[in-house]
Amino acid sequence: MADVLAPLFAKTTSRIVYRQALMRDAADQAEVFYHAVMQGASNHYTLAQRRAWANVLPREASAWAARHLLYTTLVATSDNRCVGFIELDGRSGRVETLYVWPSLAGRGIGTTLLIHAERLLLEDGHAAIEIEASEMLVDRLCRRGWANLNEQMVERGGEVLKRYRLRKPLNAVET
Repeated sequence: MADVLAPLFAKTTSRIVYRQALMRDAADQAEVFYHAVMQGASNHYTLAQRRAWANVLPREASAWAARHLLYTTLVATSDNRCVGFIELDGRSGRVETLYVWPSLAGRGIGTTLLIHAERLLLEDGHAAIEIEASEMLVDRLCRRGWANLNEQMVERGGEVLKRYRLRKPLNAVET
């Protein structure tokens, strides 16, 4: 899969470069995750919920680097710093995580990461892509053709958070 990624993620869009994650991106991923949850989700979840969510994964580079072995991880970088990322479980055709630095949210970075993920999964023979999305993401995805399969309540550190299981069929598009 790495050979396929080289030409795909060498494209630059207004200072944002999309590529496969490198070990050096792990510390930035930890910060993107933390700030996306604590700041980016502040209009949708309480402080207690966000703290519990943010504590699910360590704020350490080593933890995020280890995840590179579990998931295909694609990053969006600006000035060689990770500002957004997506983790894919290629076996199940599922997005494990998708986070963008809060001040850059709404600029298409997450959408572009999803487009690249969809292409990879389609090339790997998947007919659909799935994600468990937060309240802040569900409406955006539904507007982009994702079907809301159901609402879920999950417990994180003693707090209950609402999320949505979404699915989108993958279709080959000629580019």
